[in-house]
Amino acid sequence: MYSYISGTVVEKNPAFVVIDNQGIGYLINITLNTFTAIGEKEKVKLFVHLAIREDAHVMYGFYTEQERSLFLQLITVSGVGCNTARLILSSMTVKEAVDAIATNNIKMIQSVKGIGAKTAQRIVVDLHDKVGKMDVAAAENSSAGYNTLKEEALSALMVLGFSKLNIEKTLDKLLKQMASPSVEDLIKEALRLL
Repeated sequence: MYSYISGTVVEKNPAFVVIDNQGIGYLINITLNTFTAIGEKEKVKLFVHLAIREDAHVMYGFYTEQERSLFLQLITVSGVGCNTARLILSSMTVKEAVDAIATNNIKMIQSVKGIGAKTAQRIVVDLHDKVGKMDVAAAENSSAGYNTLKEEALSALMVLGFSKLNIEKTLDKLLKQMASPSVEDLIKEALRLL
């Protein structure tokens, strides 16, 4: 139904972005990689997927067509829904995910919180031939630091379904260990520990 939405960023956090397009604010769920790529840009173009469920219409946005393409392939795998696919693409870059699938690296896929051995195997078996055809020449951007690092990471992890108490303990531990992390790095590490 929608291919992309471009407009002005009105609100942004690691879990979603609101884009104003001709007076309509689109709330779009994003991955950490997309959050990082958006950075401080005021105008963006996100490639989108509209998931229609019984109880909601949820839009997912991606900075690159490659990321959306991999997301769409992931949700075809039995046991992998939109939120799981978003979690995978928040824990790894598109290149890392494609490499893991192409090289049968089940342990790498299993390192994503909530992905068990059987799901990881299904992802590799179902997508092995498909990802080999993907062009993964997407540039990787580094993220800038934010004053509200912990709050943004907490918000994103709560949206992904983790409990606030566990998230806070994990984030406090990581903030002591990591030297000036980005929000993306902080959330990726927290996902590995939660």
